[in-house]
Amino acid sequence: MKWVRLKSGLKKEHLTNRLKYNPEIIELHLNEEDMYRPERIIETIEILQAKGIRVYLHHPSKYKGQYLDIISNDKERRYFYDWSSSVLARICEQMKVKCVIHCHYASSESSKGIEDEKKRISVRKRIEDILSIHSSCFLWEDTIAGIFSAENPYLLEEIIEPLHLPLTIDISHSFIALKGSNERLNTHLREHAYYARYYHVVDSMGVIHDSLPLGKGKIDWKMVKPFVVDSDFIFEIGLSDSNHLDCSPMLESAMYFTNI
Repeated sequence: MKWVRLKSGLKKEHLTNRLKYNPEIIELHLNEEDMYRPERIIETIEILQAKGIRVYLHHPSKYKGQYLDIISNDKERRYFYDWSSSVLARICEQMKVKCVIHCHYASSESSKGIEDEKKRISVRKRIEDILSIHSSCFLWEDTIAGIFSAENPYLLEEIIEPLHLPLTIDISHSFIALKGSNERLNTHLREHAYYARYYHVVDSMGVIHDSLPLGKGKIDWKMVKPFVVDSDFIFEIGLSDSNHLDCSPMLESAMYFTNI
């Protein structure tokens, strides 16, 4: 099958499941616990690369059960953000891979205050802090609302362009941030194409974070496909089984994408 590009955890059973389908790309979604065993991350990358699979990492989304935010007021969470970024930067440098990273998630500090210039500047300065750790290994992913999302009209001119920031564009996140408008999504993808290095290809109804298989939402994939087809991407579909072992929604999405 073409376009077998999958997400996985580090658990052996997850990887065994994904490898059955001979993927081109695997994105390893890491959690807090994984960060305390960097050698396990490196060993997994080595195994996958030996099979000819392109590997991407995904920075942990949570610390002690709470979503991370680059400008968090919680000193411990903020320290974990920076420390884990340093660990992953070293791994990326050693293993010649890239790492997807979020400035923030919905319902965290940066998800509000778009009109607050000081807050926007604070986010930019913190991104510069992370860039000082490593200037090129991180691919910055947009979220569904807030300062680092498509709803922020200042994002490109104030943050992305000045910092020459390489992006991961999550198609569903952008669509939700743009209130479910395919016309606005088209404009957004054109405006950000120069900085886009990687994509999360996933459908949505455009209202909440629903992570649907392709064809189950309202995104116009015929319009989107030319933007992503020549880039690296994965089908970052929400998996319904609690153990995340059944990756069939991603495979079904690959088939849908092929047939567009």
